[in-house]
Order: sequence, then structure tokens, then C-alpha cells
Amino acid sequence: MEIALSLLLGLLLIAVIIAINGYFVAQEFSYMAVDRSQLKAQAEEGSSAARRTLRITDRTSFMLSGAQLGITVTGLLVGYVAEPLVGSAIGELLGRSGVPAPAGVAVGTVGVLVVATFAQMLFAELFPKNLAIARPYEVALALARSTHVYMRAFGWLIRIFDGASNALLRLLRIEPVHDVGHSANIHDLVRIVTLSRDAGRLPADLSLVLDRMLDFPQRDVAHGLVPRSRVDVVPAGTDLREVLETMEGGHSRYPVLDAEGDVVGVVHLIDVMDAFEQAEGGGRTPSLEEISRPAVVVPIVMPLPDVLALLSGEGRQLACAVDEYGGFVGIVTVEDLVEEIVGELTDEHDPDEEAHLVAGDDAGQWTVRGDAPLDEVEREIGVPLSSRDAVTVAGLVIAARQALPAEGEVVDVTLPPDPVELAHDEDAPERTLRVTVLEVGRHVPTLVRVELLGPEDVVGAGPAATEEGGS
Repeated sequence: MEIALSLLLGLLLIAVIIAINGYFVAQEFSYMAVDRSQLKAQAEEGSSAARRTLRITDRTSFMLSGAQLGITVTGLLVGYVAEPLVGSAIGELLGRSGVPAPAGVAVGTVGVLVVATFAQMLFAELFPKNLAIARPYEVALALARSTHVYMRAFGWLIRIFDGASNALLRLLRIEPVHDVGHSANIHDLVRIVTLSRDAGRLPADLSLVLDRMLDFPQRDVAHGLVPRSRVDVVPAGTDLREVLETMEGGHSRYPVLDAEGDVVGVVHLIDVMDAFEQAEGGGRTPSLEEISRPAVVVPIVMPLPDVLALLSGEGRQLACAVDEYGGFVGIVTVEDLVEEIVGELTDEHDPDEEAHLVAGDDAGQWTVRGDAPLDEVEREIGVPLSSRDAVTVAGLVIAARQALPAEGEVVDVTLPPDPVELAHDEDAPERTLRVTVLEVGRHVPTLVRVELLGPEDVVGAGPAATEEGGS
């Protein structure tokens, strides 16, 4: 009878210790995984459990020290209980079957330790860990009250061990951190958006806007400008009547260039109208130069957020971009900056244009405009196309060809490796973008057909080049 009670008591104690061990594991993982913003929202709505949980997450280091102390102690207790209670009981039972007592105790102790270790791994480690990661909010709130009691009761002991570990860190000239930062950098946010979209938790349209928003601070004027070849300008000295006629069928503001092609100002429709009203009232008709406003001039390397802040601060809608030699290279407008985030916007003044990209009849093929931005195209086809030397598809082809391609020419562009694929497979195969030039305008490709190829498909192409792009 005593043997049975000893065995039952030992197994019960081991089960209790394993449960306590699992409690500390769940405590550790749930408070690390819980969303603090959700807790703050619930606390503001009056949830006392959320407020208690927030107080714990504000002392992350102290909480982890307490959880580790509990895990260590309970892990040791399993071995302490196993031998005198369970091992001895099993040894005595085996002894009645003729097995020598020392051998029986050894067999019983080893056996119960193996079983207890398996049970501890399953019920005290893996199960509570996975539960806490899957339901961090619910687990953290459920444990908040008892965790506060535990941290108060054993705070003195936790501080001893925590202080000792902090002292060791300071000996190594490392300053201890008492809380774990929950902020995310730009790469974390990009990964979160991608994973959320792939998991179906984020609509494709919304994920596209978020991608653009995250890319916006990293873009410069060269990425967002309307190039000089597509910008309508007004030469200095033009008669105001001609300027008005131009504006009637075009835009409400134009850069004004002198004979050397330098920007001398920007003329606005409202100023032209005011000039004619002044003339009709008997006054002198001013010249174009007199009514032109000073131009906002920016370098092509200026970040787009800085351009937006500059235009907003001066109440302007248009900035003129210059290169490092001071030459006028294009314009950037507030509308262009908005389109960097929300995509193409069209109004009655915009010419009818084809979409940047149209999927072909065959999988992996697209028809693309030459002026399509690389970042927009790579979002559509799902592979990185970034290049140091270009911001458009036409630029990518020219950089790879290292010459101006002719209509009908085929250029193979070796794509930069996909960081996601490299993270899973260091030997991820290279991809090639086969570009067929369909149309040429102003000496550059204006319409191309692109096709994604694998290593086995790259044979017999036309002039090819390797584009050592980088994300």
C-alpha cells in the first residue's frame, strides 16, 4: 500500500511540476508575442486585465528573469522528485519479482526520467509555447493576475539574479536593456505587408498602396519626374496671347525657358488671365517675364518627401528639376508625388495612354510601356528588377544592351537575385528577363514584350547583357 501511495504521489507531483513549468513557458512567450497596441486600446476602453498585462510588458526584462527562474527551478524539481518517490517505488516492485533492489531502483529512476522528460518537453515546453504564440493576447490576459502575484512574492529573488546578470553585462561594457523594443524598421514593415498579402489577410489593392507608401521615402526626384522630352514649355519672350492659346488646350502652368534652355520662371493661367483683365481696364499688358513666378528648382537626387514638403511650404504645385550640371531635365508636380503612392491619376488634360503593363496570352509574358517605372512593373510580375542605372523599363533595356536597341531586337537581362528565395535556398536559380523591343520612339524603346525565363530557357537570344542590379 505504501509503495502504491509513494508511486501515485510521485507521479502526481511530477505532473504538477510539469504544469507549473508550462505556466512559466506560456508566460514567457505570451508576453513577448502580445500586441501592445491592442492591449493599449483595450486598456483605454476600461479593461483592467489589459492594464495589468501592459504593466507586465513594461518590465520585459524583469518578467523574463522571473519566468526563467521558474522554468529552471521546476526543471530541477522533476529530477529531485523522480528518484526518491517514483524510482524507489518501482525498484521495490521490481524487487518483489526477483530483481536486485539497486538495479530495480536504477531502472525505475531512469525509466521515470525518460517518461518525465518526454512529458515535460511536450506539455511543459512545446504545447504552452505554441499556445502562447497562437493566442498571445488571450494567454497574456489570463496569466496577468497570477504573474503579478508571482513577481511581487519572488521579486526579491528575481532582482538578485537579474542584478547579477546585469553586472556581468556591464563588465563586458554592455548596457542592460530593461524592455524590448516593439518598433519595426522599414524592412520589417515591407515583410509584414508581403506576408499579410500572401496569407490573404490584406487585400491586393491595399497592399499595393502600402508598398508604395513604404517605398516613397526612399525615392528621389529622378524616380518621380516627368522627363524633359515630355514636358511642354514656354520660351521666354512669347506673346501672352500665344501663351493663353497654348494653355486653353493644355495645362494651367508651364516652365518658362530662356534661349539657353535654363528655367527662368513658371507661368500660371490665373496670372495670364489677370494680365488681360488689367489690359482691358486700360492698363499696360505686361510681358511673360513680368508675370512669371520664380521657379522652385530641385536637384534630381532630392528625396521625394523633401520635395513634397518644399512645395507644400511655398504653396506651389510644380518644381523644376536640374541635373548636376544645372541643366533642366524635367518637372515634378504634387500630382506626380501623389501618384507615387496611389498610382496613376488621370484628368481631362491627360492624354489617353495605355496601361503600364498588360498580361499576355501566355503565362509569364507581358506587354510593357517603355516609360513604365521599374518598381511598378516588378510589383506586377513578382520579381525584383531594380537597377542602379535605370528607373524605367526602357532604361533597364538600354543599360543591359549598353546601346540603343532597334525595333525587333531581343535583349536578355539577368535579374538580381530574389532576397526571399536566397533566404530559403542559397543555390536559387537565376532568372532572366527576355525583352523584345516592339516599338521605338525618340530613339528609345516605347513598347516592349517581356518574358520570364529559367536557366534552361536561355538559348539563342539576340544581343544580351548581364544587369548587376541591386534592390
